[in-house]
Amino acid sequence: MKDLVKVRNIGISAHIDSGKTTLTERILYFTKRIHTVHEVRGKDGVGATMDSMELERERGITIASAATYCNWNGHSINIIDTPGHVDFTIEVERALRVLDGAVLVLCSVGGVQSQSITVNRQMTRYRVPRIAFINKCDRTGANPQRVIRQLRDKLSLNAVAIQLPIGLEADLRGVVDLVRMKAIYFEGANGDEIRETEIPANLRAAAEEQREIMLDAASMFSDELMEAMLEGSPSEEMICAAIRRGTLSLELTPVMMGSAYKNKGIQTMLDGVTDYLPAPLDVTNYALDLDQSEAEVAVIGDPQGPLLALAFKLEDGRYGQLTYLRTYQGTMKKGDFIVNARTGKKIKVGRLVRMHSDQMEDIDVSGAGDIVALFGVDCATGDTFTDGTLNYSMSSMHVPNPVISLAIKPVDNKAQISMSKALSRFTKEDPTFKTFVDVETNETIISGMGELHLEVYVERMKREYSAVVEVGAPQVAYRETITQRGDFNYTHKKQTGGAGQFGRVAGFVEPLEEGEYEFVDKIVGGSIPREFIGSCDKGFQKAKVKGSLIGAPITRVRCVINDGAAHAVDSSDIAFQQAAIGAFREGYLKAKPVIMEPIMKVAVEGPTEFQGAVMGSINQRRGIVIGTTEEENYTVIEAEVPLSEMFGYSTYLRSMTQGKAEFTMEFAAYRSVPKSVSEQLIAEAKKEKEKK
Repeated sequence: MKDLVKVRNIGISAHIDSGKTTLTERILYFTKRIHTVHEVRGKDGVGATMDSMELERERGITIASAATYCNWNGHSINIIDTPGHVDFTIEVERALRVLDGAVLVLCSVGGVQSQSITVNRQMTRYRVPRIAFINKCDRTGANPQRVIRQLRDKLSLNAVAIQLPIGLEADLRGVVDLVRMKAIYFEGANGDEIRETEIPANLRAAAEEQREIMLDAASMFSDELMEAMLEGSPSEEMICAAIRRGTLSLELTPVMMGSAYKNKGIQTMLDGVTDYLPAPLDVTNYALDLDQSEAEVAVIGDPQGPLLALAFKLEDGRYGQLTYLRTYQGTMKKGDFIVNARTGKKIKVGRLVRMHSDQMEDIDVSGAGDIVALFGVDCATGDTFTDGTLNYSMSSMHVPNPVISLAIKPVDNKAQISMSKALSRFTKEDPTFKTFVDVETNETIISGMGELHLEVYVERMKREYSAVVEVGAPQVAYRETITQRGDFNYTHKKQTGGAGQFGRVAGFVEPLEEGEYEFVDKIVGGSIPREFIGSCDKGFQKAKVKGSLIGAPITRVRCVINDGAAHAVDSSDIAFQQAAIGAFREGYLKAKPVIMEPIMKVAVEGPTEFQGAVMGSINQRRGIVIGTTEEENYTVIEAEVPLSEMFGYSTYLRSMTQGKAEFTMEFAAYRSVPKSVSEQLIAEAKKEKEKK
């Protein structure tokens, strides 16, 4: 328990290009985990330690979250560096699900950006205490005070500066620590040498003013500090304890600043992590008791208690499946048997490792609060492991639904096998990446969170599996139906020498209000023998598979037979099936057929300032706005839009709203397409037919 007080599990999250990976690289350098510093887009071509994937180094972005660990002032810190792109949002989601605290990184020029809002919402969802680090204070246009105001206005955080920068832009030399009222300079080639002095005279007044603001905010969480302020002598320990209490209750966000690239402010930020962010014991986690109708049970991080661990990320490594685990309670040793609460399977812990990006360090034991990885364990993301004495499951993480799809086709048979392997692995690793084969079009469809998300997976298929695939937009599942009654009276005759084929079927087709298809038998007097009634039904069902307009399946149709004729020798099951097919086609053309398209229920969420532009984009896409709801400068617009118009919308929406809006969609209904669209679809189908 004593050791757990000195453990920190933190995530580093932010908007794209705020400097998360660079910050993690500097943390590893100052904690002596690495001895040379490499840049994300460095000239040496090595790339940052945490960007271990070749694609990440090429593009200069983080695609998959990476775990590492280090030590600082006697504290063990487990760190997860997460991506900034909204396309890889599941990586942030699952990291925050298992972390105790987080560092919200903000660019001192960009301030609170779209993904900062999303990340903050995710932190709030999992009740993760955070400190804010305003990075890039060396950039032209840096303004930390404006960023603090944005934290309050846009994120509704009680953001309080506990540091002030000494100089800004090219003049950034260090920070003023408002708790200890000292000026701290970071000198030497890599900022290794820390020099503490009195606060420069030109900053003294600003420091006094900011300290008063900080003390006022912190004193709300400590009566002792409030009394000491009245007497005029608050100690460092009192101030730290009050800030920590406010941070852990999620009612205060301490703000620190610096420049990761210029090695300024990293060591003081690490002090902030150990001083203000929670240890595993400070956070209450909850499990669901499967024996008590999933009643919530508080989990105390007791290393001596029964084992409870959550698999939060899977990776297909060089030596098989690598399962990332967060141990919440108990201890797990190499050679122990653990039980998967979902499947009830017993598994032996073979190899237990601690991760440092893509490198591994073998360990023999993992205790409460640790983030480790196991080899050769067959499980799914979100599975809970116990020692068998508990039947608990940790609550799972929020998985957003995919919003964009692509059709992929392997170029040859070898690529088909490789593609299947790749898709099987990717869907297991990433819950937001889905794949299925469209029964109607026979295409393999992949769905994900954005065009970049799918682009990265297609690229990984080529690189990691040598699966060359062709990519195209998936076909929309159109339908055909009828709008009025159409009569038929069709005779099928075929004479081929010997027994021929004969069958006459009469009746009508009409629109069906509910359901896909209905067959009604109104034959009287045995004009069609009973044994051939089923044959007529089969024939109608075969005929409705392909409509005559664009070859789409026919739906909402009732077929009624009321007359017919049979031949004693030439009538057969096949003859009446063929007669029914001919009859259906005859009646179908008279019944004024139309094309129907899938209509999606779309909900667009974003800042109110973009409401007009979003509504305009929905109208352009033949959409109908159903309603809007507003709260705290945030608007949700609900609309119904044809699926065919939604391709590429995620990219368009992001560019139109500076990346601040997102949308979800689900199937609503089938409706007739407008005449102009219908004519275009029929012309395209005709061309396609001619090609074949």
